[in-house]
Amino acid sequence: MNMEARVGVVVEGGQRALSSAHGSVVDRKFLQQQQQQQHSRGKHSPNHQSQIGTVQQLLAGGIAGAFSKSCTAPLARLTILFQVQGMRSDVAALSKASIWHEASRIINEEGFRAFWKGNLVTIAHRLPYSSVNFYAYERYKNLLHSIIGENRRGTTSADLCVHFVGGGLAGITAASSTYPLDLVRTRLAVQTNATYYRGICHAFHTICRDEGFRGLYKGLGATLLGVGPSIAISFSVYETLRSFWQCQRPNDSSVMVSLACGSLSGIASSTATFPLDLVRRRMQLEGAGGRARVYNTGLFGTFGHIIQNEGLRGLYRGIMPEYYKVVPGVGIVFMTYETLKTLLSQVPGSF
Repeated sequence: MNMEARVGVVVEGGQRALSSAHGSVVDRKFLQQQQQQQHSRGKHSPNHQSQIGTVQQLLAGGIAGAFSKSCTAPLARLTILFQVQGMRSDVAALSKASIWHEASRIINEEGFRAFWKGNLVTIAHRLPYSSVNFYAYERYKNLLHSIIGENRRGTTSADLCVHFVGGGLAGITAASSTYPLDLVRTRLAVQTNATYYRGICHAFHTICRDEGFRGLYKGLGATLLGVGPSIAISFSVYETLRSFWQCQRPNDSSVMVSLACGSLSGIASSTATFPLDLVRRRMQLEGAGGRARVYNTGLFGTFGHIIQNEGLRGLYRGIMPEYYKVVPGVGIVFMTYETLKTLLSQVPGSF
């Protein structure tokens, strides 16, 4: 899941990549609108050259997502470090933590490059996640259309069913199949001065040796539980805001409207599903590096332990850096995707 409702790139009939935990109905709708507008303009413009094939859309979307995540990696690592602080610090120490204090600590103790710890795994995760998600979404969409029937296809209720059910199932499929990479990313990102995992391959080998193959899937339940709410909130908030905005200010740029609504829906989705993301991160670190298990009580037991020891605010530890990366994340994805789409459309041949 990884709360990627802000930065996932999905294009109907081409590219679909959910975050996470956690891809984005918001960005899929946004890019669908852009393609429809471009297609409409293309009918009247002989110089229109922005149409690209499925593989090119996957490539452009994957690169855009990876580039966006690389640009916002410092904020992403700060979010993770705050999320897991309760596993290693007492409540008094946690109350004094701040974003700038933690950022200064990273620079002084680990160096500036440490902001990108685990980012290579994130990039490695991007393309397979996008590909699996797109392929699964197309399959689920066709299955749902066959169940719904030709006579109801294209209706509002049928479209909502495809978006929510198909998108949710595709997100679950993609998150499950690429989850070990997400877990390894978390473990590499939380390493500070002591280095237990020396890289991606070493992390995989060590986790399987110490915790067994199932250790690669710790926290998967929390991830899958957040897919449905993330999609539902992103989609509904985005559509509501966009419809209201276009009614009030019909002459505003569609790009500005989509970016603003996408950012706000991302913030809403993050706020609602952040506790699940925090629990997921902590479950991913259970028993990591030979340490004793902190919770060992499952998903709901972990929730209860955090509330009992840190209060309800403990479930939102790290939410501010998560908010800070929403707007740049959405903007970078869109600009990068559009640039790559233009460049790839000029490549002779299609693939």
